[in-house]
Amino acid sequence: MVYIQMKKRIHAVKGPLLLGQVANILAEGEEEKLKHLPVTQYYPQENPVALVEWMDVVRVLSHHYPHWDIRQVGPPHTIVERISPPPRSHILLAFLVWVLLFIGSGLAIMNFHADVSMSYVHQRIHYLMTGIRSERPLLLQIPYSIGIGLGMGIFFNHVWKRKFNDEPTPLELEVFLYQDSIDQFVIDHEKMKRAKGHDSSS
Repeated sequence: MVYIQMKKRIHAVKGPLLLGQVANILAEGEEEKLKHLPVTQYYPQENPVALVEWMDVVRVLSHHYPHWDIRQVGPPHTIVERISPPPRSHILLAFLVWVLLFIGSGLAIMNFHADVSMSYVHQRIHYLMTGIRSERPLLLQIPYSIGIGLGMGIFFNHVWKRKFNDEPTPLELEVFLYQDSIDQFVIDHEKMKRAKGHDSSS
């Protein structure tokens, strides 16, 4: 009995894709032999993203070992991406992005404060606490401004390269959901291409 668990996503170069690359194998001592079975060919110049389906694996295993009992565990496909060189870091581009985000977030905070009349709220709270009317109640505004920065750091759970705890940050969750949507699009797109290919060949 052979258990096959397809990997969710792998990176590869041009050439044959082996079973050990696209799947985890449990086969009672036969794993090393099965890992080197070629499943399909990968041509990144034709399509940088490819899809290896469970049926491709079953077809190969059934051809070599027709009497084995093959069981599927986990997802029914593996997404294959070409290995790309790491992007070069551009300090000027990073600085421009930082300036853009800084100005945009600052304008968003100021517009929000203008909409809710935060300045008047601070003046009113300062008067209720001290009995003194002030156009610029720095006693409240300075701690409030510091609190905004601390609150953003705690919310995003990330300050420079350090995290406060092991929970995923909101940005990591959004990137995960974005990648998951891309994976589903790739899967559906590749299945449609295969279906069209079968229809045209028949």
